[in-house]
Amino acid sequence: MANDILLQESVDLVQNRLGKRLNDLTVERAVFGLFFSGVKLSTGHGGLCFTPVKEIPEAVCCPSSAAAMPLSGKLAQRPVSEYLNDIFSTNILKKTLGIATLNALSTLIWELELPTEYAVELGVDAFDELDVTKYPKSVVIGALVPILKKLIAANCDFHVLEQDPRTLKEREMPYYAPAEQAADFVPYADLLVITGVTILNDTLPGLLAMAKPGAEILVTGPTASMLPEPLFAKGVTMTGGIIVTKADELLDIISEGGSGYHFFGKYAERSVIKRKK
Repeated sequence: MANDILLQESVDLVQNRLGKRLNDLTVERAVFGLFFSGVKLSTGHGGLCFTPVKEIPEAVCCPSSAAAMPLSGKLAQRPVSEYLNDIFSTNILKKTLGIATLNALSTLIWELELPTEYAVELGVDAFDELDVTKYPKSVVIGALVPILKKLIAANCDFHVLEQDPRTLKEREMPYYAPAEQAADFVPYADLLVITGVTILNDTLPGLLAMAKPGAEILVTGPTASMLPEPLFAKGVTMTGGIIVTKADELLDIISEGGSGYHFFGKYAERSVIKRKK
């Protein structure tokens, strides 16, 4: 439960903000794509989550694949409350759609009430908001190519922690450190850039707990497209996500193996959320 605390706080926040309105909401469509998974709510709002393909090695034949996603064929028109409960499932695919639903509900909330303590900017890439030369030591959690390119180009002192080093290119390998060595690097980082996948695999709370006080912390990716208050309360200074603008078109694209290059500017926008100073 300790690792679920951030997601529990996020779900509680959404439930408090929407109240009884939640009882009338359903998930109209749910799609698993190769790179992204997503949902469309009965309100028309959409949400995304990273598809954790590597986390389902058991899905190698029909019986084991059926066990990996037992709700296939029954995903449409399920109550939103059931999807939110699935966030705490041990089934990673159920959890994936649960987080996508959480992100869709967050977009609905921003439409209903404009946030006062932070600003949501659309069409902005979170990596462009960082001047990496300002930070003596940086740590990147996950193979986030754009920020790795910036750090290498600026000749920065940094390390990239990654569970699967095969995702790194040859020129990135000199900066590699195994993910299990996080405690040796994260506490000393002045800039910490963390993939939103850590929300999905429940490693984010532990990473934030060991971060240096006052560090600049960006959590970014489609999975991190939720109300930011629980993240801000744990030291995050900025989030980068994806806001869905045309849910049906987006779900069609991701169901065909589409990535951001296929939908940004048409069916979804990059987003950056920062606290107001």
